[in-house]
Amino acid sequence: MAKKATQEAEVLESRAAKSSPNASPSLEGFDWKGLGKGEDIYTKEDRSKMETEYSDTVNSVAENTVVLGEVVLKTKREVVINIGYKSEGIISISEFRYNPELKAGDKVDVYVESKENKVGQLSLSHHKARALTAWNRVNSALENDEIIKGYVKCRTKGGLIVDVFGIEAFLPGSQIDVKPIRDYDVYVAKTMEFKVVKINHEFKNVVVSHKALIEAELEQQKKEIISKLEKGQVLEGTVKNITSYGVFIDLGGVDGLIHITDLSWGRINHPEEIVKLDQKLNVVILDFDNDKKRIALGLKQLAAHPWDALNTELKVGDKVKGKVVVLADYGAFVEIAAGVEGLIHVSEMSWSQHLRSAQDFLKVGDVVEAEVLTLNREERKMSLGIKQLNEDPWQKVETKFPVGSKHSATIRNFTNFGIFVEMEEGIDGLIHISDLSWSKKIKHPSEFAKLGDKIDVVVLEIDKENRKLSLGHKQLEENPWDVFETLFKVDSIHQGTIIDLQDKGAIVSMTYGVEAFAPKAQLVKEDGSTAKAEEALDFKVIEFSKEAKKIVVSHTRVYKEESAEEKSAKKSEAPAAKAAKPKKAAKDAPATQEKSTLGDLDVLSNLKNAMDKAEKNK
Repeated sequence: MAKKATQEAEVLESRAAKSSPNASPSLEGFDWKGLGKGEDIYTKEDRSKMETEYSDTVNSVAENTVVLGEVVLKTKREVVINIGYKSEGIISISEFRYNPELKAGDKVDVYVESKENKVGQLSLSHHKARALTAWNRVNSALENDEIIKGYVKCRTKGGLIVDVFGIEAFLPGSQIDVKPIRDYDVYVAKTMEFKVVKINHEFKNVVVSHKALIEAELEQQKKEIISKLEKGQVLEGTVKNITSYGVFIDLGGVDGLIHITDLSWGRINHPEEIVKLDQKLNVVILDFDNDKKRIALGLKQLAAHPWDALNTELKVGDKVKGKVVVLADYGAFVEIAAGVEGLIHVSEMSWSQHLRSAQDFLKVGDVVEAEVLTLNREERKMSLGIKQLNEDPWQKVETKFPVGSKHSATIRNFTNFGIFVEMEEGIDGLIHISDLSWSKKIKHPSEFAKLGDKIDVVVLEIDKENRKLSLGHKQLEENPWDVFETLFKVDSIHQGTIIDLQDKGAIVSMTYGVEAFAPKAQLVKEDGSTAKAEEALDFKVIEFSKEAKKIVVSHTRVYKEESAEEKSAKKSEAPAAKAAKPKKAAKDAPATQEKSTLGDLDVLSNLKNAMDKAEKNK
């Protein structure tokens, strides 16, 4: 407006000079009251000249295009932009929050929304201008490995959302810095430099990285640091990250790892028991790899080994106290001093011979007293025992369990040859299968009893040197075979029941619970059929052995031998009867001979053969 007023003044002066050529330029005769009242104070020539001059000073601007503007003024709320048009445009400061260093004189791209809005002002947008040119610039930044600036808008799952050229890009948490970031919120609302690392044109996704900017510099630092490293060198570092398997230490541009086993001479469950994040500590270099840039560090190596500080007077047989730190099936490791452990094998936990796991006796954290069984300072090994704190029960076994004494025991295990029982803690004994019953034939001890059952026993023999007890169960009763010898005499007949059929014969239950064996050939009944299970029949004793506890019986011989005896009796009575009545016999003889047939002769012959065979077998 000031420029326009100046031009009007120049025109007025020109007109005055024309009307009074000899007069000096003056506005004394100008009608100021008529100005602005509809009367045109310009001639057509003057107006044309002014319009031409004015149009030469104003750029031609097209709407919906992107042009380059200059920042004229920046306030807390607005930025005034001059694009060379007749008026300036105003843009909200929020569109420039990605660039807090914006100042007057900076060149920026703006989008012309309208040359004249409702209030007659030029309408511009920096956000839209960035959006139109963003993809070209992002692609160019990726191709040229260009460093760009972005504004961190907010936090999201796994990282941050960054405004880059008006496009929302994703900054993964792992790409924020070379060290793990625990709090992403500290980066929100900050402007940072990035590199474009990935673009997905299909989904319009952009991934940026701040870590990539400093990795190159760190890589050079790593090379310099590693080139100066030596094994055994002690350095100061900062705890950068803690994992279940170890601790990562920042050595000032390069990272090293302290494995969990190199943190302490003692056992630890997690590195957090020893160190904390951001803690500064001294570490020793154990090893390093120039190619892979790996550095192995140690913390415990800076302290003397606990075994070197172990009491020199400690010896085998001494009593020690410690805490159970590790349990396994085969035993327990007890820490008697930091870094000094001894193993209590499960066999040294109890005088009992039964196989059990260490968990049955101890648990992690228990404080126990034990006796030193072996000690090897060179190999740093020690074995301990806790059963030695109690008296060995076998020392007084002859007094407590003398031969012939009766006791109650607990069944612990079965074998094919007998039952192992526990008399008391640490003293076991064996009942042989032959000492379980006088009369029953037992195939397997499990048929006789069950695990955990109580059973009465009598001590038969003691082998103190080999820690063995021979026990018996049947000896608690008198030997019934002394009585059976008088009852089951050979050729005596008894009733029995077949309880089990086998390939070679059958087991027969006789009176008094005794069992006998009947061979298969001796199970044929008089009608020619074979006896079946659960069938009750008469049996004749054909063999008895007290020593072998064996009775053999036969059902077949019961009826066959009776029939033979009857025939023999009739045959012996026939001559006497014939002598008493000779006439009658002679009289009847022809009749009998007449009735005899070849079939009758065969029957008699067969019977005679059977009798002869039976007599021979007898």
